[in-house]
Amino acid sequence: MLDTMIPSCFSHPNTLSSTSQAPQNLITSIYQTQLCDSPTYLTLTWSKSLYSHSLTIYASDSFSITISLQPSTFPFFKTKPTSKSIYLTHHHYRKIKLYWDFSHARFAHNSAEPESGFYIAIVANSKLEFFLGDIMDELTQRHSGLISNCRSHLPILLSRREHVFGRRNYTSRAQFLGSKHEIGIECNGGNLKVKIDGEVSLIVKRLAWKFRGNEKIFVGGIEVEFFWDVLNWVDHGKGGNGNGHGVFVFQVGDGGVWPEMVGPEKRLLRKSLSIPAGSASMGSLVSVSNSPSCSSVLQWAEESSDGGRSSCSSNRSCGSNNGGFSLLLYAWRKD
Repeated sequence: MLDTMIPSCFSHPNTLSSTSQAPQNLITSIYQTQLCDSPTYLTLTWSKSLYSHSLTIYASDSFSITISLQPSTFPFFKTKPTSKSIYLTHHHYRKIKLYWDFSHARFAHNSAEPESGFYIAIVANSKLEFFLGDIMDELTQRHSGLISNCRSHLPILLSRREHVFGRRNYTSRAQFLGSKHEIGIECNGGNLKVKIDGEVSLIVKRLAWKFRGNEKIFVGGIEVEFFWDVLNWVDHGKGGNGNGHGVFVFQVGDGGVWPEMVGPEKRLLRKSLSIPAGSASMGSLVSVSNSPSCSSVLQWAEESSDGGRSSCSSNRSCGSNNGGFSLLLYAWRKD
């Protein structure tokens, strides 16, 4: 009975195609920062597949750029520190300059996002307005004149959305209020197990009947509200059109702001929501794939926060998130 109800845990549902274009890892983070002295939400999407590796940096109604991180097989074209000038459409075409260096970046196994040995910087009016990475000294040595009036504060990470791929085990690494932790989700034998840094924090039994819910757990001593929704897996087992992924939210405080889906992430969701002809219109597919709140578990997470949340929008001013943070995981089964 259970074997037919939750194929993600027990059998073989429709899964993403194991082709060169299928992502191995896809991470989107949204930061609260400044651009030309204006509060801004900056979205970074890291994408890795068998034959491609890229970073897309996006600010709504301002600019978007995609950087290839794929190392060249030719020594002459070896990755090196790079810069690019960009004109912001939403700020009367004011100019910023983007600097990056991934020539010595180190990545965890199959991770699209580097752990160390890199930097990304945005400079406007000779001020460093955004910096991400761990080799600030490298940047100051190369461009000391540009950042002589740099700001001392770092961008605020509001939320992180990651697409993880596996058979029964799914792993993510995330920061909770400045502290890094490994998050593990296991689906086996009809049970859901959540691990923090290798230690079991929560077990949900009889998942076929408890396919949605929420519980409080602790991550590094921080109270975190954990939400899960595996209805897609259950629906598929009943003969429905499940799209093959479970949804999990880890929320601290009031949570963060969901980033818009752009680039490879939007393409992944559109592809996953392909439904046989006659069952849905293309318009409905696009509207669902554009929205990160397509699962009710996200609605519960929003309603549980005092201030509520929404996706990032250029029409929304950036305010303090009061220490809130949200990690959203899409868990995809692969063969």
